[in-house]
Amino acid sequence: MDNEWIQWLPAHPLVAMIVSVSLNIVVAIVGVLPSAFITAVNIGVFGLTGGLVVSIIGEAAGAVVSFLLYRRGLKKWKLKVENKFLKKLERTTGVEAIFLVLFLRVVPFVPSGAVTLSAAFSQMGLLSFSVASTIGKIPSLFIEAYSVQQVLQLTWQWQIGILLVLVICYIVYKLVS
Repeated sequence: MDNEWIQWLPAHPLVAMIVSVSLNIVVAIVGVLPSAFITAVNIGVFGLTGGLVVSIIGEAAGAVVSFLLYRRGLKKWKLKVENKFLKKLERTTGVEAIFLVLFLRVVPFVPSGAVTLSAAFSQMGLLSFSVASTIGKIPSLFIEAYSVQQVLQLTWQWQIGILLVLVICYIVYKLVS
């Protein structure tokens, strides 16, 4: 069944793109799930260039939708910010806000949800956030897409080996911390 689904996707690229973008939106709203798996599927279905373009579109759409939802939620709950950094961020506007989002998006290990939530706290407009977020996400998506492509080109034995090493590292990390 899984094999049929995977074979069906490339024959229906518009449906595959809509599903991918929708999944990216859900991942962005949740805020803590990694999108690398979606990028991997995109590359598998659309190739490196097409998969990268679909991933950029999905990440951009996810960032915009989650920004709007986070901002609506923050206004509805009328949260009182007491953290010094978040108070400063709340007052951030214009070029400073744009460069802050750009910088945070380019850094690959800063969770996207944290960047979006922080921007929702600010006075930054939707257009500024959308542009800065999308431009900032492109370099990390290039790195992610290239890495995924390299892993997908490995034999299945190497892929399983890498997965096992990652699982063991995760288990050791959980045991130590």
